[in-house]
Amino acid sequence: MAANVVAWRRCGVGGQELRPGTKCFKGGAKVYVADAYWGPGGDRVTVVGRERHTSRWIVIDMATRHLYGFWPKLIHTPRVLERLRESGRARGLAADHAVDVSVALERYARQYRAETAPHCPHPDRCLCHACATGESG
Repeated sequence: MAANVVAWRRCGVGGQELRPGTKCFKGGAKVYVADAYWGPGGDRVTVVGRERHTSRWIVIDMATRHLYGFWPKLIHTPRVLERLRESGRARGLAADHAVDVSVALERYARQYRAETAPHCPHPDRCLCHACATGESG
């Protein structure tokens, strides 16, 4: 599966601070999802993508809420496949199962973004993913 990193994310006390992308990935970066942790409800996923500063391929675990637009995708990039093999996560998913997993992860990501500082209003002219896409209702 593949997904994109959110362009802006809320963080800090009450979610009033906005930061572009994540510490490791630029906003909008395409990452490949290798695995999800289903025990706690899919809140963490293992991804492979190009690192923000060096453009090296890295494998990290990150929060599902920082990703959006999950879709099934065959991986043909040799460096990505190499990184997945090195991390022991090169098993892949069946096509029909990948569709179900991508829908579930998108639902979890929306839920977890909504739970970020739920009782605090968004700042004026908020650029977070939820406000930019109309997710916040």
